[in-house]
Amino acid sequence: MPLPPAPTKRAAQLSPEAYHLKAVADETPAPATVPAPAAPAATAQTTGRSRTRTTLPKTETAPAATPAPARGRRHGAASGGKTSRKPEDAPARAQAVMEAPVAAAAPVPARRKAASTRSAGQGPARLFVLDTNVLLHDPMSLFRFEEHDIFLPMIVLEELDGHKKGMTEVARNGRQTSRNLDALAAQTGGDMAKGLKLSATGHHAARGLLFFQTEPLLNDLPASLPQGKADNQILGVVHALRQKHQDREVILVSKDINMRVKARALGLAAEDYENDKTLDDGELLYSGALALPQDFWTRQSKTIESWQSGSHTFYRVSGPAVGQFHINQFVYFEAPGEPSLYARVTEIRDKTAVLKTLKDYTHLKNAVWGVTSRNREQNFALNLLMDPEIDFVTLAGTAGTGKTLMALASGLTQVLDERRYTEIIMTRATVSVGEDIGFLPGTEEEKMGPWMGALDDNLEFLAKGDVGGAGEWGRAATNELIRSRIKVKSMNFMRGRTFMNKYVIIDEAQNLTPKQMKTLITRAGPGTKIICMGNLAQIDTPYLTEGSSGLTYAVDRFKGWPHGGHITLARGERSRLADFASEVL
Repeated sequence: MPLPPAPTKRAAQLSPEAYHLKAVADETPAPATVPAPAAPAATAQTTGRSRTRTTLPKTETAPAATPAPARGRRHGAASGGKTSRKPEDAPARAQAVMEAPVAAAAPVPARRKAASTRSAGQGPARLFVLDTNVLLHDPMSLFRFEEHDIFLPMIVLEELDGHKKGMTEVARNGRQTSRNLDALAAQTGGDMAKGLKLSATGHHAARGLLFFQTEPLLNDLPASLPQGKADNQILGVVHALRQKHQDREVILVSKDINMRVKARALGLAAEDYENDKTLDDGELLYSGALALPQDFWTRQSKTIESWQSGSHTFYRVSGPAVGQFHINQFVYFEAPGEPSLYARVTEIRDKTAVLKTLKDYTHLKNAVWGVTSRNREQNFALNLLMDPEIDFVTLAGTAGTGKTLMALASGLTQVLDERRYTEIIMTRATVSVGEDIGFLPGTEEEKMGPWMGALDDNLEFLAKGDVGGAGEWGRAATNELIRSRIKVKSMNFMRGRTFMNKYVIIDEAQNLTPKQMKTLITRAGPGTKIICMGNLAQIDTPYLTEGSSGLTYAVDRFKGWPHGGHITLARGERSRLADFASEVL
């Protein structure tokens, strides 16, 4: 059988009939001696293979009984050639096409199949109605919903317009959201009524459409809800969209808890915006320390390798526990009757890791500005704070665990004694616990003074412990020297600055958003070390949770970086009263 002529078009553009006719022409025998039912069976046997040229077995090949003109007519139909056909052949050709097996049908092109996967398998895309606080919280939330569509009520645009003035973080986010919406609305060929492509501005992960409210939507919400309130107008839009698009799932996305409660009370689907959360559960946060199993040394008895370098001992270990290690993670082994091990992971290669023993800051001879560690985690923290190879340190823990005291003591030692850094820069998030007391007079440092009570308390303790019996004049001179090397700065004026050879302490970092945290960390220049401290149980910033805090974000992103480290301080050392209050209150 001769080969069919080469196709003149791409295979993805051929019509399904072309595949049917080609299969019938190439694989269906035509002699009159072959029974009619045998033709589909033979065709099904051959068409299930790959799309290479297939020939029939010699036992089924018709010799001279098949006339050549018939083959010519069939090849002409498959390739689009011009052949003469008799009118009485039309029913036979139609019958041949109808009897072709399903396996010979045209395969669906890959592009068309990928585009129709959602509609075929998962149903239509969901329609998310965004509340104003979502856009003010994260301007990039428009592009975080993957293949699903977004709807913005007109009242949301009105509220965005009311938040665009000012220098606060909310005002900046409102202006950025307005710029994103303007870029989407200005796309070429866009139609607001039919939806704007969210990927038009380069965010290819957003494959859905953006819809604006271009017409009034009627709803039948209870009359007891005040119609002039913005939240109720948004709820009315969600209710009307659910009635209008009954084949789609319409969901309200809001950071306002009361808004979500009201929506569920009205029978509407409502969800929190969770794309900003680094972790779903705060208990999953990387702690920075790992307890080795009791049989760790037993498994390592044949493969362990150790060597000495200075005052540190190194161990090269292997085994199943290595898969849980991260660079600069602390590991410890404590068992009754056996020597303890406190080390830090300095290298991970394949299935082996190198452990480096720690400097013992619990001993008075290794005291840092007169401060010694009182527990295991504090010893881990001081090893990070005093290591010149560590550029970024995060400390998390409850009140009274010694975060600020250790950071200040390490900073004073490396600035005044070792001259490793030129000065200490301290800042914190100025979020009030209670009512605001109004504007504060004075310079930048004087305005930050009321926020730096923790700095004053710890400096008083450190200065008193260092001077000893030097008297009042000695204490005054020491305090003046310490104060000259500590600068208190406000976060509002950090953008655009570069810190070189500075020791930067960011206190109360749990109140920072991920964007603010990025702004502060990227201020670091050559030779600068940054310490972020905070208690994730004391978040005062609205719409910020343990999972979306900037401190959580930094801990998770810097996990395993060779020049960064984290430790969670678990035990308070302030006083027995403070420890008991942290547990029971």
